[in-house]
Amino acid sequence: MKSPIAALIMALALGSAAAQEMNYGQAEYLNSCASCHGSGGIGNGPLAAELKTPPADLTVLGTRNGGSFPYWRVLAVIDGRYIVPGHGERDMPVWGRQFLEDDARVFGPNGGEIVTTERIHELATYIESLQK
Repeated sequence: MKSPIAALIMALALGSAAAQEMNYGQAEYLNSCASCHGSGGIGNGPLAAELKTPPADLTVLGTRNGGSFPYWRVLAVIDGRYIVPGHGERDMPVWGRQFLEDDARVFGPNGGEIVTTERIHELATYIESLQK
């Protein structure tokens, strides 16, 4: 059973009809990631050619990590708020910060943090499902 917070996010993002057709992580992925990474996650989104650094092929993250999907690393990269600045430039948006701005307006600062964390977990779980 999906969490009520995730259900609310999905309903807000896509409307109730679309929410019944896809899971929350997939909807978040299509809304936030597919423009660069492509609908299938291979890095061929419509904006990919415009980027300085090509988007990663998200379907091989597990393969590149010795056959184990690096869930917590993916979660940290998506969130982006806790990456050490000395580790270089970041081409991908800091989704944790971007999600939190909207979520905090709707749910307040504490509720916003909870909703943002849930959105990122749903997204990481969906990316895990894209693995070859």
